[in-house]
Amino acid sequence: MTERIMMGLLLGGVAFGCGAILYPFMSALLWAAILTFATWPIYVRIRRNMGPVVGAVIMTVLTTLVVAVPLVIVVSSSIADLPGTFERLTTSLTSFHLPAPTWLSRIPLVGPDLANKWTQWATDLGHVEHMLLPYAGNIAQSMLSGLMLVASGLVHLGMALFIAFFFWLGGDALGATFAAVIRRIAGAYADRIIGIIGRTIRGTVYGILGTAIIQGVLTGLGFAMTGLPQPVLFGMITAGVAVLPIGAPLIWIPGALALMLTHHLWRGICLVAFGTFIISGVDHVIRPMFISRGAQLPYLLTVLGVLGGVWTFGALGIFLGPVLLGVGYTLTAEFAANVPGRAGKTARIEETFIES
Repeated sequence: MTERIMMGLLLGGVAFGCGAILYPFMSALLWAAILTFATWPIYVRIRRNMGPVVGAVIMTVLTTLVVAVPLVIVVSSSIADLPGTFERLTTSLTSFHLPAPTWLSRIPLVGPDLANKWTQWATDLGHVEHMLLPYAGNIAQSMLSGLMLVASGLVHLGMALFIAFFFWLGGDALGATFAAVIRRIAGAYADRIIGIIGRTIRGTVYGILGTAIIQGVLTGLGFAMTGLPQPVLFGMITAGVAVLPIGAPLIWIPGALALMLTHHLWRGICLVAFGTFIISGVDHVIRPMFISRGAQLPYLLTVLGVLGGVWTFGALGIFLGPVLLGVGYTLTAEFAANVPGRAGKTARIEETFIES
């Protein structure tokens, strides 16, 4: 008995020490694990023809080109343009003027009154620069701090790609070890649990990333069709924020408002319609389609998973939140379905939540 206690304490101490050593790299390790697992089928196909080492190199290069290079371009260009942004911000604050749109006065009955109210509001708002101008330096400093934080994230991304190379290279051994641990813990349910976890992770990752990329492309297309500036840049920004369920509207709604307020009412209306039915509509079609290939995670849990994950884990929670909730929901449904007399009820409950 004493030997078992000592062995347990020894193993606990070793585990604690390993955790302390790896803690600074935990974020990069998790990113690398998610990236490797999600792209493993692609790596297997490349490895079949090129070999494991060359396959891992190709996957690392491709992932860097797809993920890291666009982020580096956006961040570096933003940092380089920061002085110009500060100058434009100062100029805008000191010469603020927003005339009423021409279409506003043409509204029957209430148009002239609305135009007068707009002019009065714009005149009052023009004095805001006197209050904001002293804080312009702080605003620029906050922008720089945010960009530096993103740059720090790029360093972690580089570390994750470096680790992912070795995960691709030794993925078979790592997977066998993970499966053996699950079998020791779960026994007869191990294979089923491993399959559920794998499908849920891939479905969640594909759903989030696939939806974000498509919404980014559509937003850039919408900006280009309506004549808004920098459609490629705003498309890339949309792809970044669209991992959140309400991310894309944060980009195209201000664009539509800018069109309406600069005497392009119908262009703004077209962008609103395009954003509502096409850009945001993708979120209700593509995301469930991808996720349903793994575990049919209800949309409510997807939203709660992303928001709660970001709140708890930061950027990594965008993936960890839905994955953890998806695995928990699927395992709960799996165990409930095995209770005698509950299988039909469980299936009906799942259908109700998923359809909602």
